[in-house]
Amino acid sequence: MLTVEKKKKYTAEDYMLLEEGAPFQLINNDLVMSPSPIPLHQVISLRIVNAMFNYLNSINDNGFLVCAPMDVKLDEGNVFQPDILYIKENRKAEIIKDRIEGAPDLVIEILSPSNAYYDLRQKKDIYEKYGVKEYIIIDPIAENAELYVLKDGTYFLHQKAQKPEQLNSLIINGFSFDLEQIFKQ
Repeated sequence: MLTVEKKKKYTAEDYMLLEEGAPFQLINNDLVMSPSPIPLHQVISLRIVNAMFNYLNSINDNGFLVCAPMDVKLDEGNVFQPDILYIKENRKAEIIKDRIEGAPDLVIEILSPSNAYYDLRQKKDIYEKYGVKEYIIIDPIAENAELYVLKDGTYFLHQKAQKPEQLNSLIINGFSFDLEQIFKQ
């Protein structure tokens, strides 16, 4: 087990020495610790995963859908735990090992006061660099969502939706996020 001490640069190898369940992500070679999410964050995550699971099940999609904590190793300096991720069935064998090794097809991050900077800046840039095709940012305070699509190696804002609108996934054909249901009180 790695005892966390101030070090200039951490690696994926260092990260893997942490105790299982430790509240860290490796972002640009820095160990970033976060407290557990607030209840609203977890309720929104559950609603999204439930809606996605039910839809994928209804169309017999055998892709890989999970929520945090799940390590996603993108390179030696970046191991993230996205709030929600999805990998298409035809790519599962390619990137699912002891952890996810490579870019999921879809990543959803739910903003919290402690993580917004990382989700909106650093992690977004790295997801883009490594080819996450669809990146969705959910903002529980503003009750909106932004869907970014990777095109020619660059993210473009494809859709921004506000409660009570729908956010339409491109990766999961035919699936819409019902923001009224996601953000209901």
